[in-house]
Amino acid sequence: MNDVASGGADISRIVLESSCDALGLALLVCGRDDTILHASASMLQFFPVQPHLLKPGTRLRDFLGAVYDTGLRPGTLPESSRRRANREDWIAEQMGLHWRERYESVERAGRTRWICLRKRRLSSGMGILSVSDVSDQKKREEQLHTDLERVELTEQILDAQPNPICVKDRNLNYIAANKAFCAIHDVAPEAILGRSAWDVVDAELAERFEQSDRHVLATGRPHSEAEHIVRADGSDLWVVTRKYRVGVPGRHFVVTCMNDVTDIAAWYHGAEDGGGNSGLQIRDYSIFTPAQNFYDPFRALNVQQLVDAGSMIETLPARGLRVLLATADREMEDRIVARLRGSGLDACAVRNREELDAFAATAGDCGVKLDILALDTALPARDAILAGWKTCPVLEVSSQADATTLLGEIFKACTDRHQARSHFPPADWEVSFEGDATARTSASEVEVLVAEDNQINQFVFAQILDGLGVSYRIAANGREAVELWQELQPSLVLMDISMPVMNGFEAAAAIRDAESQTGRRTPIIAVTAQALDIDLKRCEASGMDDHIMKPISPDMIEALLRKHMRPATVRLTA
Repeated sequence: MNDVASGGADISRIVLESSCDALGLALLVCGRDDTILHASASMLQFFPVQPHLLKPGTRLRDFLGAVYDTGLRPGTLPESSRRRANREDWIAEQMGLHWRERYESVERAGRTRWICLRKRRLSSGMGILSVSDVSDQKKREEQLHTDLERVELTEQILDAQPNPICVKDRNLNYIAANKAFCAIHDVAPEAILGRSAWDVVDAELAERFEQSDRHVLATGRPHSEAEHIVRADGSDLWVVTRKYRVGVPGRHFVVTCMNDVTDIAAWYHGAEDGGGNSGLQIRDYSIFTPAQNFYDPFRALNVQQLVDAGSMIETLPARGLRVLLATADREMEDRIVARLRGSGLDACAVRNREELDAFAATAGDCGVKLDILALDTALPARDAILAGWKTCPVLEVSSQADATTLLGEIFKACTDRHQARSHFPPADWEVSFEGDATARTSASEVEVLVAEDNQINQFVFAQILDGLGVSYRIAANGREAVELWQELQPSLVLMDISMPVMNGFEAAAAIRDAESQTGRRTPIIAVTAQALDIDLKRCEASGMDDHIMKPISPDMIEALLRKHMRPATVRLTA
């Protein structure tokens, strides 16, 4: 009987040792009288005590005292082992932990080693201690924590940079973008990260960006280019964009840094030297490649706010207007003409009244219409010109005038003039189109109905449709658009989706509901600020046929007209 019992105990011990080795842990079992009943041999790997201290019958207190004496007791660093805590207090504390029903902790044992201690006290009074090495796991956690701190620090450094910076992966998707880059688009980083340039900018620019990005990825050669960007708030950003390849083979990235050179690209006046001119002037803006225009004029509140804020109005209807500057000041001519041309206007200058009269006569013979005459207040013949000039509105400009402010005044003058045309017949020198704003009341003459509540954007549509020779009417809200549609039966509706009283979705649904009784279908084009999937689905659900994104352009409108309606019939009036 004793031999059988002894053989069974040996088998149990062997199985227990094998299990500990397989699980990668050490096991210590003690009885209710705090004597060791069993200790696996692997316990010596964690606590280098004398082997006899792990034999059955050894007091747990003696084992803990030996662990304390090694200086590798859990929770004590090697460099602080000389400043030992009281031995008896430490042993008493550990004995108390062994009598807890459950106790688990991860503690440092040595300079680079971490162990996990799990203690259980069974209802029978038997205590079990398991010890496992978690150094690798702890190192991974510490490395992850360090990496996260490094990433956070890198993001903070990038966000602190005044220049826009972004990073793309080998699939050319954005994986990082600092605050300055997001500010250009006026969106949060979440709206950019994970997307490509095709989701952020126009298709033509996205293709150009992709070509340069892929060239940098393939060759590793840096790419640089001077660009003119219009931010989402309408202000200019003149940059020298540089692209670099970073990373290791198979994990290359493209880093794009836009160095802001606005201060030297635009003329400015210093204030510290008593008002004298300072800074530099770029006379040839053609070195800057037109980049993305993020400004949305539909966000603008009114013209006066734009002028007061000194916003760059490059994307508003002032683009393409013909402006003539009359000044004898060569410096003023160079500064203002270059700035206006850089903003998309057709600008030139004359230096005296004789040149002005000759220019006006030649322009009239060629059928070229001036939109604005900017007259230098210091020009000798100023009073005579003001008294006799009838060709176009005149804006008086001082020699110290800021070109940006002049842009706002030009736009405001054009806006006021357009609004006045709805009350006065066109002058005998103007060219007008059939169905002009002065006589658009008959349903047969109205080809396009524009639903738009913003006055600036109404002017944008009016300028474009006037230029295309298309008759139109403008509704200020969705309800008015439905009423004008019923009255005029236009061939096409351009519907802004965000309007007061009734939004574009509701107005389109109302038109489709009315058409269900007649069998007639008018093409309705949604005008959106962003091509979000949810908006496009609502456009489709409300019965709209197509959509365009702001800011709009003549090419965009002309393509819609060709697609959805016959070309307008244009005739000149006497």
